[in-house]
Amino acid sequence: MIKNFVVVGSGKGGVGKSTVAVNLAIALANFEKLKVGLLDADIYGPSIHKMLGITDKPNASKTKKMLPYEKFSIKAMSIGNMVPEDTAIVWRGAMASSAIKQLLNDVEWGELDFLIIDLPPGTGDIQLSLCQTLKISGAVIVSTPQEISLLDVRKAINMFKKVNVPILGTIQNMSFIELNKKKSYLFGKDGVIKESKKQKLNFLAEIPILHEIPESSDVGVPLTSKKNSSVNEIFKKIAYKLVKLISNSTSSEIKINN
Repeated sequence: MIKNFVVVGSGKGGVGKSTVAVNLAIALANFEKLKVGLLDADIYGPSIHKMLGITDKPNASKTKKMLPYEKFSIKAMSIGNMVPEDTAIVWRGAMASSAIKQLLNDVEWGELDFLIIDLPPGTGDIQLSLCQTLKISGAVIVSTPQEISLLDVRKAINMFKKVNVPILGTIQNMSFIELNKKKSYLFGKDGVIKESKKQKLNFLAEIPILHEIPESSDVGVPLTSKKNSSVNEIFKKIAYKLVKLISNSTSSEIKINN
């Protein structure tokens, strides 16, 4: 039984969405010992396995289902563990959507309070398939502050509204870099905050540019897995807000059929 599905999307690539999804999943697992899973739904460009430092292919259970990886207090699954690292997946949309359904139905997720789903860029078949198949508790929108990112983010917001997926809130990533105690806004200032106010969406947090964030992703040790991490407090607050927002909405327990 999976109680809540939460999708992390943006419509735009390169805004740090997967990094946010990984650290958010671990932060939720550390929050009151919640049971959390993480699904990499980016079939064409999977990265979750790399960010978690997982290199082995998945094992099968006695019921011939795939066993999710268990690391950093979460369960995770990515197609990146099943194909050679440099191999391009050249599939039509229907095949990619079918693969996502298999990663949901043919994985022994067990009891979960949350399944975080890291969406690919865009508003295509995979996003629509998930939104129409699952009763999603809500979406978290990630963007950098500049207008060129917000152009695609607005499309993603409208897509979620059309398919009746509640938008839990927005996160402004790569918000600023701090040098000598002075903030420098490399990608513009407060673009996501202003857009959130305009669209009447919850603004969850801003995440600064820190060299530790890409470094931790490359070595497969997310920052939220370290107790003294510089971003722990940020993701702890996001986790708290999400749990509160979802607990205030209608309960959405869904059983995935085998």
